[in-house]
Amino acid sequence: MDKITVDNLDLYYGSFQALKSIDLHIPANEITALIGPSGCGKSTLLKSLNRMNDLVEDCRITGSVRLDQDDIYGKMDVSLLRKRVGMVFQKPNPFPMSIYDNIAFGPRTHGIRSKVKLDDIVERSLRGAAIWEEVKDRLKKSALEMSGGQQQRLCIARALAVEPEVLLMDEPTSALDPISTAKVEELAMELKTQYTIVIVTHNMQQAVRISDKTAFFLLGEMVECGDTEQLFSMPKDKRTEDYITGRFG
Repeated sequence: MDKITVDNLDLYYGSFQALKSIDLHIPANEITALIGPSGCGKSTLLKSLNRMNDLVEDCRITGSVRLDQDDIYGKMDVSLLRKRVGMVFQKPNPFPMSIYDNIAFGPRTHGIRSKVKLDDIVERSLRGAAIWEEVKDRLKKSALEMSGGQQQRLCIARALAVEPEVLLMDEPTSALDPISTAKVEELAMELKTQYTIVIVTHNMQQAVRISDKTAFFLLGEMVECGDTEQLFSMPKDKRTEDYITGRFG
């Protein structure tokens, strides 16, 4: 069952075309990896899935993106869309407030005021992001005192707190050391039982380790998309083969 369907998507920044006729089916409860060299359009596509590109001046999009069956560029309320489709960025970006308030921030903006409810959401989200045991005794401390790897898992917990259906991850481990990277990868694989995950990664080994499907992008085009194992062992397109064997990119 597809959770997100991208149909004939073109995206322009002014006169520059950053994405060309993208067709992509993202299955529910799987991890879909987007790979390709820098500037090939993978992060641009990721940001189109929760309309982050709305914030970019001169950005024009044609085609459609459907979440379940709802056209996200139709009449959908953007704040509702971003509640359903959460995002974790490349660099951990905790708010300059306590660990607790970082997690409670989203639910509060959606109108949850009860302390009992918020306590429950905070614990559930931190457990969901596999960091509860590390931080449960210092919830009132500033999130900025945490290590980078902990901050990234906090940001994942913050995204989970509003109970999204989809989690977008834009190179979530590129700023982390190998041990923190392994923790975030492990976490992503656990989370896919409940969420649909789309991850942009520069790290092809990471795509192989954790994703079910991989899409390869080059110069704004999606060259091919398929089961990860098949794409890496028997790519259909010469350009994919050249990229994954390190002949360019």
